[in-house]
Amino acid sequence: MWLRIGCDLLFEIEVPTPFILMLRPRSGSQQWVARDEFKIKPNVPVVEFTDDYGNLCQRLVAPPGNFSIKTNADVKTSEFVDVEPGAPFVEIQNLPHDVLSYLLPSRYCESDRFSDLAMTITANYLPGYNQVAAIETWLLDTISYIPGSSDYPISAIEVNYKQSGVCRDLAHLGIALCRNLSIPARMVVGYLYKLEPMDMHAWFEAYVGGRWYTFDATQNRRKGGYVAIGFGHDAADVAVFNQFGPSVYPTKQVVSVELIEEKN
Repeated sequence: MWLRIGCDLLFEIEVPTPFILMLRPRSGSQQWVARDEFKIKPNVPVVEFTDDYGNLCQRLVAPPGNFSIKTNADVKTSEFVDVEPGAPFVEIQNLPHDVLSYLLPSRYCESDRFSDLAMTITANYLPGYNQVAAIETWLLDTISYIPGSSDYPISAIEVNYKQSGVCRDLAHLGIALCRNLSIPARMVVGYLYKLEPMDMHAWFEAYVGGRWYTFDATQNRRKGGYVAIGFGHDAADVAVFNQFGPSVYPTKQVVSVELIEEKN
């Protein structure tokens, strides 16, 4: 399926403010970017770089006054989410080097604190994909997904205590539970077709059976239409924007995902 994704941000800047943005998708094994557009107003110099996770990032200094960022892209992605019940657990010594760090606790995913819960949730399930699917089901049944209920990231421990959170928070808890079982897991941020309410979205991926698989504890049924723009250990690595200086929040944030006709 072809999707046109877009994000429209407006800030009111008081003093020159450095930003690092993560708003451009890149082509990969699960998606193909045919066209993308990135506009800022007023026009200032932008330097793009690739971070340690392969994400496309943009550096700039926003001047005082209204500062607008508009992006859109045409991306081909799957109508379905790949599933592979029975995909095996990959022994640590056989994991690729670039996957190993996703076994470790991180700022928002205190995986070393969830041994009892992880074992309880996954008891009697085959090691690997089936364990992660059990974690996803437990999150759906246990943790309330409440869009807009949190303006800042909270850790897996806090999410489990509150028993509720936004998509980012549920992903943190899912990641922590997977890592406790020595299953690599990472945070993904991007877009989801027909997400309600529409906004930027977060989910997690687990590495089993020799590849990454998508899991999303906010959706009651598996569906495609995911477009990733950032991967990392947790929310600290995949912020759509980071600003340095006086705190500023968007006075406008509009996210769109539309189905478009097949490209020739």
